[in-house]
Amino acid sequence: MTAKFLAILLSCALLGVVIDLVRREKLLFHYAAGWLAVGLAALFFAIFDGLLGRVAVFCGFILVSNFVFFALLGALVSLSLGMTIFLCRQNKRNNQMAQKIAILEYELQQLSQQRTVQSGQETSK
Repeated sequence: MTAKFLAILLSCALLGVVIDLVRREKLLFHYAAGWLAVGLAALFFAIFDGLLGRVAVFCGFILVSNFVFFALLGALVSLSLGMTIFLCRQNKRNNQMAQKIAILEYELQQLSQQRTVQSGQETSK
């Protein structure tokens, strides 16, 4: 099995898994877009491997493998940063929701106490 065939196979597998997760609604397209971009770039450079060598030399890399590792590291750092931003937003939303629920529970408790007091006053009359 050649490296080119293996790279094409793995790129297609990544794209297939991401598309299937989006189709089954396990992953939103907004968050899958980064993985799709990585998969499409990997597939493109697996098919046109000569272009990958030219891009690596243009960027100053002597070995194409070093460029590939650098590009993958950059892609994974970017995806991790995106997921960290998403988690921070979700954490903020969860805190706001917990505060709103606490306020609603407090108001419900106050209304329940008022109702109990009013019903107690009506029975004593």
